[in-house]
Amino acid sequence: MLDSSYRLFDCVEHQLKKFPKDNMLNAKENGVWRSYSTQEVQTMVNGLSCGLLKLGLNGQDLTPENAHKIAIISNNRPEWLITDLAVQQTGCILIPLYPTTSDHEIVFILNQAEVQCVFISSEEFYLKIIALKNQLPFLKYIYSFNEVKNCNHWKELITTPTEAALENLIQWKQRIGRSHLPTIIYTSGTTGNPKGVMLSHDNICFNIYSGKTSLPFEDNPNFKALSFLPLNHIFEKVASYIYMFSGMAIYFAESIETIGANMLEVKPDVFTSVPRLLEKVFEKIMNKGAALTGFKKQLFYWAVRLGDDFEYDKKQSFIYKLKLSIAKKLIFSKWEAALGGNIKYIITGGAACQPKILRIFNTAGIPTYEGYGPTENSPIICVNRMLPGQAKIGTVGPPANLIQVKISSDGEILVSGPCVMKGYYKQPELTAETVIDGWLYTGDIGVWIDDKFIQITDRKKQLMKTSGGKYVAPQPIENKLKESRFIENIMVVGDGKKFVSALIIPNFNQIIDFLKKQNLLFDSTPESLIKYEPVLQLIQNEVNSFNPLFNHVEQIKKITLLSKEWSVEGGEMTPKMSLKRKDILQKYQASIEGMYATESFN
Repeated sequence: MLDSSYRLFDCVEHQLKKFPKDNMLNAKENGVWRSYSTQEVQTMVNGLSCGLLKLGLNGQDLTPENAHKIAIISNNRPEWLITDLAVQQTGCILIPLYPTTSDHEIVFILNQAEVQCVFISSEEFYLKIIALKNQLPFLKYIYSFNEVKNCNHWKELITTPTEAALENLIQWKQRIGRSHLPTIIYTSGTTGNPKGVMLSHDNICFNIYSGKTSLPFEDNPNFKALSFLPLNHIFEKVASYIYMFSGMAIYFAESIETIGANMLEVKPDVFTSVPRLLEKVFEKIMNKGAALTGFKKQLFYWAVRLGDDFEYDKKQSFIYKLKLSIAKKLIFSKWEAALGGNIKYIITGGAACQPKILRIFNTAGIPTYEGYGPTENSPIICVNRMLPGQAKIGTVGPPANLIQVKISSDGEILVSGPCVMKGYYKQPELTAETVIDGWLYTGDIGVWIDDKFIQITDRKKQLMKTSGGKYVAPQPIENKLKESRFIENIMVVGDGKKFVSALIIPNFNQIIDFLKKQNLLFDSTPESLIKYEPVLQLIQNEVNSFNPLFNHVEQIKKITLLSKEWSVEGGEMTPKMSLKRKDILQKYQASIEGMYATESFN
C-alpha cells in the first residue's frame, strides 16, 4: 500500500526502508553492467538536488509559471531517473524531450517553458543545443551525462553537501505538496505545436497506485524490469515508478537494436512495450518459421494455429491442453528463451495491439496484457488484468481501480478522477475545451463490451468523411490488414474523396520468400519490388481477401505500394509509433492524388 502523502521522489526513501537493493538502477557502461544501489541513488539524488539549489534553481513560489524549469534530452539510463528525482526535490519542474524532437519543437518547448537548464546525454545533443542557443534566451546551463568537450559534466553538480545545504534541501522537500507539478510533458501530437501537459504529484502518484493495484504489480524485490520505451513518455515513466515503489530492479536496454541481446543477459520478469515492437518480434519469429523445412515447418505452423483459440480464462479441452503442452515443449519454449526465459508479464500500450499478437504471445506462455490511457490522464485509464474475469482480447480492459469512465453520446471516451491533468501549460482555452466539469475528453472513440471492458474503435479526429457523406474509421481497417504477413504497415486515406484507398508498405522479407517459392526472377530491391506485377497482384489479393469484412464504404478500392518503411526519424511516426497522418498525407500527396486521378477503380 502506498502512503497517501507520497510524492514521486519518496520512492527512494520508501525502497530504502522496505527493500533496499544493490541493483536499484542498472545500465551498461563500457560494455559491462553497472549497478546503482538504493543507497547510492539516494546519495546521488540528494547531492544533485543540492547542486541545483546552489545554482539558484528551485521551485520559487511553487506555481507552474514561476517554478524554474529544467529540461532533459537523453536516452534511457540511470542518470535520467536520478536527474528526474533530484529536480523534483528542489521544486523545479522537469521538461522531458524525446531525443528525436525536431529543432523547431525544441525551440518552441524550451522557450514556452522558459527552460534555464538542460541535461543532455551526448555530444550529438550538445551540438544540437549549441546550434540553437541564439534562439533560446532563457537557457543558462547545459550539462552532459557523457564526457563532452566544452560541456559541463553533470557530476560537477553532485557534490558532497554541507550540513546547511542538506537542511536547505529538507526544507524544500517539506514545502512540496501533492498538488505541485514535478513535470510538464509535451505531447508530440500529429499536428501543430506540442502541448504541455501539466501533471502533479497527486496525478501521477494516484495513477501509480491505480495501476499497481489493478494489474496487480505485487511488491517483489527479486523482480527485474527491462526498460527501453522512452522515459520521456508518461507510460514508461509511470511504469518505472511502479517498479521502484514495488522494489523491482530496473535494467536499461542499451538501445532498441540491442533489446534481444539485453533480454538474454538480464532475463527480465517484466517489461512494457508498444504494439509495433511486439509486431517486430512476432515478424522475426515467423520469418524463422518460414525458413524451416519439412516436418519442422509443419510443426511450427501447427503450434502457431493453436493461438487462434486463445481467450483469457477460457476453459480448454483435454485435447487442446495436450496439444499445447507439446507445442510449448517443442516450439514455444524457444520463444520464451529468446525473451530471457523468465517473463511473468508484458504490458503493451500507446496504440492498438493486434488481437492475433496477444493471442499467440499468451498461447506461447508469455502473458501479455493491453492497457490504455493518454498523457492527459497520467496516463492509465484501462488495463487488462491477470485476475480471473478481468481481461478480454480485443479490448483495453476494464477501467483501472478508482477511475471513472463513461462514453458520450457521440462515442467519445471520457474519464474523471485524480489522474486528470491540471491542464495544458499556458493554454487555458484548450484546457477548457478538453476538461469539462472534471471530465477529460480523450478524443478516442470507444464502446463497452459486456458492460465491463472498453474497446477503442478509433480517434475522433481521425474519422474520415467521404465525399458521399459517409464516415469511415481508418484504424480498425489498418489493424485488420496488418494481420497479413505481406503487409508491414498501412495508412487508409479517403477524407473528402469518393472512395477509400490505402498507402501500403509491404513486408519485403515475406514478399521475397513468396517470390522464391514461385520460382520467379526478380530484382530484390524494394524500389523494384513495389513495381513488380506479381507483387502488386499479391498485395491486391490480400486487400481483396479482407475487404468483405468491412462495409462497402469502408472497403479499400485502390492501393499504392511504398518502398521505404515509416519511422520516427523519417517524420512519419510519433515516438510511440503512431502514424503522423497529416505528415504522411503531405509527404505522399502526389501518390494519393494519383489514386483519385480517375473515377474508376477495381
